[in-house]
Amino acid sequence: MTALDPLNALTEAFTSFLFGKTETTRLPARTSTGQAQAVYLPTAAPGLGDSGVIIGREVYSGKGYIYDPFQLYGQQLPAPHWLVLGESGNGKSALEKTYVLRQLRFRDRQVVVLDAQGEDGVGEWNLIAEQMGITPIRLDPTNALNQGIRLNPLDPAITTTGQLALLRTIIEVALGHSLDERSGFALKVAHAYVNATTAAGQPVLTDIVEQLRHPKPEAAEAMNVALDDVREWGLDVALVLDRLVDGDLRGMFDGPTTVGIDLDAPLIVFDLSHIDRNSIAMPILMAILGVWLEHTWIRPDRMKRIFLVEEAWHIINSPFVAQLFQRLLKFGRRLGLSFVAVVHHLSDVMDGAASREATAILKMASTRTIYAQKADEARATGKVLGLPRWAVEIIPTLSPGIAVWDVNGNVQVVKHLVTEAERPLVFTDRAMTESAKAPDTLQGALEADLEAEAEARALAIERSTRNHTVA
Repeated sequence: MTALDPLNALTEAFTSFLFGKTETTRLPARTSTGQAQAVYLPTAAPGLGDSGVIIGREVYSGKGYIYDPFQLYGQQLPAPHWLVLGESGNGKSALEKTYVLRQLRFRDRQVVVLDAQGEDGVGEWNLIAEQMGITPIRLDPTNALNQGIRLNPLDPAITTTGQLALLRTIIEVALGHSLDERSGFALKVAHAYVNATTAAGQPVLTDIVEQLRHPKPEAAEAMNVALDDVREWGLDVALVLDRLVDGDLRGMFDGPTTVGIDLDAPLIVFDLSHIDRNSIAMPILMAILGVWLEHTWIRPDRMKRIFLVEEAWHIINSPFVAQLFQRLLKFGRRLGLSFVAVVHHLSDVMDGAASREATAILKMASTRTIYAQKADEARATGKVLGLPRWAVEIIPTLSPGIAVWDVNGNVQVVKHLVTEAERPLVFTDRAMTESAKAPDTLQGALEADLEAEAEARALAIERSTRNHTVA
């Protein structure tokens, strides 16, 4: 045994005499396996907090997964917009519907849905709207002339600048190219004349078409050109707008806006299921709805608004409509708007005519949810979205209802949970399967699940706290 150095021994004895024994004994740590699992980081990834709506459970840890773009904005999200991807039959529709139903439990939430999917002769959101006592705004060319719904692009609720921008977008979408200066001038002077001379009521598209066909002398005098030249410049524009007046889209946009459209309802559903999704009519319709909502629905009233667009590739695939919606997305930060775009494949838009605009819109979506895709599509998606390798590899193996969630770099695998009350309202395969009859009222049905959901929320918070605490 090594002898203690005399000087050290003297120092230690003196210190002990003055301060007492300096060596301490550390007590043993007592913990449970539930608490100790926090040291295994791959099975205890951090969540998104405990404020918002419950989506389901994180697959690897079993923790409750709670998401709300309005709660996360500014802390974990630079923008509140959301992109949902995946092949049909994997749960995108069920996720959207339960998300909206759960968001609407907050009093300061309002949702607009562009419902492009048809089922049983109506849009697939029709059942939810009915259970909430809301009548969908059904845009149907076959019923437009029979007291159908009309949205006027020249509605006085839209600024004159917005009206002219909307008219240009409609024409450019239909033509497939930008308006040249001469055609743009003919449209501008026709629009200005109609607004200046309409004394009562709303100006309508028929008035614009008439002025393009028969311009006034002052229109030519303004630029010191011949009247026949102005008429020629506006001919193509008149032919495009005539389609909305006397063509396959007649009746929906060629009259005053239908009285009684309730833009203050918690849920507003535009039923587009009777519009041919593969025709030029759909992007034209999207353009009109986008501007109309921008000027009539989005207001600085502290409401949190969600704008959900199904079949969103119809928007992103058109450069002119994509640019319009880029502007709309910028309202997210200033006026509390969360844009939700639902797309089957990124290749639908990235390989289209609007790839540059599509990229800009995708960058605005800080939340991306990816359901099962084929391996090649998953690799392409991962490359565009910058997903980690492990996430790309599991996307082709995902079961229905399970998706990869990327919330501004926080990547987790989440199983979406649907309550029994929500099930008959959200699944849209009634034609193929026998399903339970929807409850008589949405409120009564969801109240039955409210207590269970509250318990699930408490369990999620408790488990999250337990997983991140080690005694």
